[in-house]
Amino acid sequence: MMSALSLPTSPGMLNSELTVSLPRFTPQKINKEQIYQQIGSLSIKTEKHGYTMDSSGAESSPPIRLLIDIPWIITDIETEYGKSSELYSVSFLSDDEVWTSGLGLMMKLYNLHGKLVKSIQTKSGERPGDISVTQSGELVYIDPNDRTVNIVKNTQIQRVIRLRGWIPLYVCSTSSDDRLVVMITDDKKQAKVVRSSGSTEKQTIQHSDKGQPLYSFKHYSKYISENRNLDICVADSKAFAVKVVNQAGKLRFTYTGTPFTTKKSFNPVGITTDSQRRILIADCNNHRINILDQDGQFLRYIDNCHSEYPWGLCLDTRNKLFVVEQLTGKVKKIQYYM
Repeated sequence: MMSALSLPTSPGMLNSELTVSLPRFTPQKINKEQIYQQIGSLSIKTEKHGYTMDSSGAESSPPIRLLIDIPWIITDIETEYGKSSELYSVSFLSDDEVWTSGLGLMMKLYNLHGKLVKSIQTKSGERPGDISVTQSGELVYIDPNDRTVNIVKNTQIQRVIRLRGWIPLYVCSTSSDDRLVVMITDDKKQAKVVRSSGSTEKQTIQHSDKGQPLYSFKHYSKYISENRNLDICVADSKAFAVKVVNQAGKLRFTYTGTPFTTKKSFNPVGITTDSQRRILIADCNNHRINILDQDGQFLRYIDNCHSEYPWGLCLDTRNKLFVVEQLTGKVKKIQYYM
């Protein structure tokens, strides 16, 4: 913008005014997502608890994809869960298929037309826990009943880990094909995240730098996801918070919901991350999805897609969001970015 300054003329000149325009600087609001595009990757190796952390594994900044004002439902998938049991977890397999698990005895693979493609029962015959799909497309599932982490190769189930004194709860597969497993002790007095490859434990994340427990102890939802910058994000329902640590296990931030337009207490369940390093969190109490940037800054809600008790979340390779509804058994595919 420009401002005008009037100056008097000299005595020998006609009685008139000279107008001089001076520049005025108006700063523009910084757009963090555009800044990410300017930053490369820094390779730093450190060791903690015997685990070597290499930040060069983090993805370089992807092309900017901006959030849209009004997200919409692309596909509404009806499953069998709403008729007989509750639905909790979803994991993307291919552009046309997703794995699901809930209170039923079977893990079920659905295509996007709602057709049941495959069903797999746990090795123990008990109800499965959380699920995840590896980089190579194999299904990993938790069996809290016999304290195991298992992998399904074709139709064969292989036990990868069997725990003693600890109960596995939730799992995610990482970009390096490790597994991150949230677990609690039998007496529900300790909780931790363990990184493993095969049956080998590589890292334990349990306490803050001050020695305080990072995660609540009770047997409540603690969905987990790895971000593209290699942060580890846990939606701790009992703590009513999302805890995000870096690759070394150091706490970066805690998110407890926004102080505005909140009808009920923030109750995070499902969690996932997209190619822009944004963190998406299902808040089942308020029937909406929170979207944060990688530093924990709130960006927006997805609250217009009529999701009833949204629970498990996952994304496909094109950043389309899958949301499961706990009680109806529906899986909704949502477009939320440009």
